[in-house]
Formats: sequence, structure tokens, C-alpha cells
Amino acid sequence: MRYAVSLPQRDVFAAWRTAARQAISHRIAPDDIDWNGQGALFASAALPEPAAGHAARVPADFIALAGAVIWHSAPDRFPLLYQALWRLDQHDGTPLSPADPLGRRLALMAASVKRDIHKMHAFVRFRELPAAGPRRSFGAWFEPAHHTLEPGAAFFVERFADMDWLIATPALTARFTDGVLDFDTGGERPDLPDDATEALWATYFANIFNPARVKLAAMRAEMPKKYWHNLPETRLIPAMLADAEARVERMRAAGASAPRPGAAAVSTRYRATLPIAADTPETLEQARRAARQCRRCGLCEAATQTVWGEGDATARIMIVGEQAGDQEDLAGRPFIGPAGQLLRSAMRDAGLAPERTWLTNAVKHFKFTPRGKRRLHRTPDRDEIAHCRWWLGLELAFIQPQITLALGASAAFALTNDARPIAERRGGVETGLHRGPVLMTWHPAYILRTTDPAMRDRLRRDLVADIGAARIRASSSGLPNSPISA
Repeated sequence: MRYAVSLPQRDVFAAWRTAARQAISHRIAPDDIDWNGQGALFASAALPEPAAGHAARVPADFIALAGAVIWHSAPDRFPLLYQALWRLDQHDGTPLSPADPLGRRLALMAASVKRDIHKMHAFVRFRELPAAGPRRSFGAWFEPAHHTLEPGAAFFVERFADMDWLIATPALTARFTDGVLDFDTGGERPDLPDDATEALWATYFANIFNPARVKLAAMRAEMPKKYWHNLPETRLIPAMLADAEARVERMRAAGASAPRPGAAAVSTRYRATLPIAADTPETLEQARRAARQCRRCGLCEAATQTVWGEGDATARIMIVGEQAGDQEDLAGRPFIGPAGQLLRSAMRDAGLAPERTWLTNAVKHFKFTPRGKRRLHRTPDRDEIAHCRWWLGLELAFIQPQITLALGASAAFALTNDARPIAERRGGVETGLHRGPVLMTWHPAYILRTTDPAMRDRLRRDLVADIGAARIRASSSGLPNSPISA
């Protein structure tokens, strides 16, 4: 028995899916169905009703593939899809695989349909039409390669929901009126009025054209010539291409313009005004000047400036934090933000005058992530800490403290190359890379981040006690230590 199926022009996927379910339920073979409804040499009957008890089970990939292939312009798209459905139901090979001739052909058809929808979204050009009501009205003519107006219209509904419009094609016309989308038959190109905005668009298109980057093959791949006669800007392309070489020469002759003052990054501008630093600093002041031009890692590119240590150059105690914060980066001084204020308060409680110590950081530039107008702190990684050991080593060599206080894990790693958590080391004294004693304690910023008031008070008492222990040890210590290794 030979069967004939006639599918409508609209909602064709739903109609094909219903007919395919009906046919497969009766186990009608692909060769016994004429999907174009044209009949054959022998009489053709309609599909039997109702559907039989057999139901084919197919993967979701097949439904997605069929939902794209169904809009292809090839007349055999319906029998090809049913053939794939039949083979899936019969467990006959892998008809969806690119290695299968049928699967490859269907995949290429689906890709062609998706590409055609993309081109429609890119190349439909509306012209404004007279409108009687409050909603503006627009019309466009487009010639798709496939039957893609129906699946592609949802894009325009979402994009132009506040206006009425129509898109006419040879096969179908989409009309969006008062928020309702409908389809009508297609036909000849409608007589659309001229639109003043086309001249404005052409001017913009001509001005963004870069003759130095003309690649004809790439341009035709993105904008195939079959669409050109419906695009207002394409009439400019031949003249622009003809003048491209001469225009490049004019651009080359004009040369580059000088950037406006202030266009360079802040760090670049301030480094440009600095004197040349010594390659091997011989004093603490020379080291400070050299550090202002530091480019040992990428942190210098976004930070405002190098934040060098400050305090007593003959101090017996050096206190090392993690890195400069937001306020320190702007002011160029260490420990002046909230964490620094907590540290200085704890030092006074421990009987240690801040001006009698040397305050510095393991990393001399502020590492952050911008969030609007704010700059959020980011912990420096091990490579950044290792790059900055050069400067920390110079400070230790010139200050020669009796003891060094490491605030937090980053400072502890910089001084000892030991990455263990500070919680299991706090209060202990370890030997640093400079072969001098390093006392481990909490970073004031960690104390500030603690939300439990009782825990925060306990951590602050720990910090005061550790500072006091460092003060006592420094007052009874002997000879200064050797510098840290670079």
C-alpha cells in the first residue's frame, strides 16, 4: 500500500511530527510514504487512523535535529527525517551520527537552516510605514534561502515588541500587530517607501569602514552577495573597495595622533617622572627609590604606586604585613587603613611605639579586583610574593632587626617559604630565610573580618600578646641578623 501525506505551509513541524507518529505506529516503511502529497503511478491512500499501539522512542537529539531540518528548502527533508525515525525505531545503525551518510546530511541541513536564521536576523532592513494609531509601523522584504521566517520571527517579536511590523518573503509574510504575531501568504516584493534613516545608516557604515583591514573572502562569508540587493549599505561597498588602497595611504601619511594628557595609566605617568634607580642599592634610601620603579611582576600595572616601608631605620623590630591596601596604595604609606589602625592600637597596648619599629609589607603593590568605584582586596599568589622578596630582603639587610613579626600567612610565607596555615603557627618563633627569628601572629585584617565579637576580642588579645613578646625578645637580643635571601 502506498500512502500520501500533504503537509501545510504553516506549523509544518507539528504537522510532520503528528503524521510521523501515526505512520510509525502502524510500522509503515519509509518507501511506502509520499511526503509531498503528490501521489505516484499507483493510487495513494491517506495514513490509517487512528494511530496503532506502537510508539517509537527517540532521543531528544533527534527532536532538536528535526526541529531545524524541517525548515530546510530541500523537498526530500520530510522523507529523510522519517527515514531517520524509522531506523531509530528499528535500531538500524546510528542515523544521527556524522559518520552515517544520513546523519551527516541531516546535520548539514540543520546547520544551513541555523545559518539562514542568523543571516535573517542580521540582514533584515526595516523601513517606516505610515501608521494611523499610536504604534509606529515598519516593513521589510527578505529573501531567505530556506523556510526560516516562521522559526526566526520570535527574535523580532522580542526585539520590536513596542511597534507594528511586517516581514515579507516570497513564501510567507509575518505580521506583528498590537502585540500579536500572525502569518500570511508570501508573494512579490511590496512597494516600501523610502526611509530617511537609511541615509544616516549609510553614513555610519561608510565611517566605520577600515580600508586597512579589508578581507574580501571574510566579508563575503559573513555578508554573502545574494543579500546585497536588499541592503542599503551595500551600494557603497564597490566604491569603498576601489578607494581602499588610496585611503590607507592617506591614513599612513597622516600618522598617529598624540594621546591626550592623562591617557596613560597613573602608574606609568608617575614612573616616567622618576630618576633612574641604582641597579644594586647601597642604602635604604636608594632601595626605596628603586622600588618606586619596580616592574618585577604585573601588579605594578594596575596599582597607583609602590608602598615602601616606613619607621625607624635602626629599629629592633620589623613588622611585615601582606600587601598594601586601598588607602595605602593611594597615600603611598603602609598601615594607614582600618587594619593599620588596629595594628597601631595593639602596638600601643603592648607598650611598643609604632615610630620605633619598621612597618612594611611582603608585597609592595596593591592587588585588587575593581567593583564599580570600589577596589576589592585580592590575596597575592606565591609567585608575586616570591618576586617581592628582593625588596623585603633589602629592607631586612639595611634595618637588621632583632626580631621580625609576621602578620598572617602571606607574610609568614614571604619570610620562611613555609605555606602552612597561620592558625597552627601563631605565637611560635621560626627561623626565617634571613636566618633570623620570625614570630607568627594574626593579621589585623583577619581580626576585623571576624564577625563573632568574643572571637574578635580574643584574637586582638593574641595580637597584643605577640607584639609584647616581640618587644621583650628584641630588648634582650644580641647581634643583628643577616639579610634575607633574594
